[in-house]
Amino acid sequence: MKVISFTAILLAITTGPALASSTEQWAEFDKQVIASCTKASQLKQAVAVGRTAQFDDRVGYVAVLLQGRYPQAHMKNKVGQELCLFDKKGKTAYVTEWDSVMPAPLQK
Repeated sequence: MKVISFTAILLAITTGPALASSTEQWAEFDKQVIASCTKASQLKQAVAVGRTAQFDDRVGYVAVLLQGRYPQAHMKNKVGQELCLFDKKGKTAYVTEWDSVMPAPLQK
């Protein structure tokens, strides 16, 4: 009986409450992701469109859709989109053009 009591006490001491991130911590993390993605973007005046997409921790990435204007003269300031993948472990943003991926609006 003493062994069971000792084990229960030991488990109670070593097992703490699960720590969850607060709303403020998630908001700060989103700001960091968006800042990193807009810095990596090739678009002028790049801004995040919508919210970040948080993938499962096993994947390790956050996705952000960016929109801005192409800086090249031949693009004539055309609006463009890029998809940014932010590597949570490496704290690195990777962007790719996303214009051709966007589907045409559905026909009614």
